[in-house]
Amino acid sequence: MSERTLTAKQLAAKYKVAPSTARAWFLNGLVPNAYLKETELGSFWVVPESALKDFVKPTAGRPPKAKAEDSKASKKGK
Repeated sequence: MSERTLTAKQLAAKYKVAPSTARAWFLNGLVPNAYLKETELGSFWVVPESALKDFVKPTAGRPPKAKAEDSKASKKGK
C-alpha cells in the first residue's frame, strides 16, 4: 500500500490557509518532498503526509525592518 499524499487543497485545510497559499509554498520549495503529479487531465502538487512531520507553517508578511540603531551603525561603516 502506498503512502497517503495531500494535495494543495488538503494541505491548505490542514494549516488553515488558502489553497493558493499552499500552492505558493510548493512553488517556492517550502514544503519538503512535494512534487508535481502528472495525470491525463493535467498536473497538480502533492506531498507525502510523512514529509509534514517537521513542517512549520511559514509566517506571513515581510521580514521585519532593521532597527534604527542597526541602520545607523551600518551607515557609519560606509
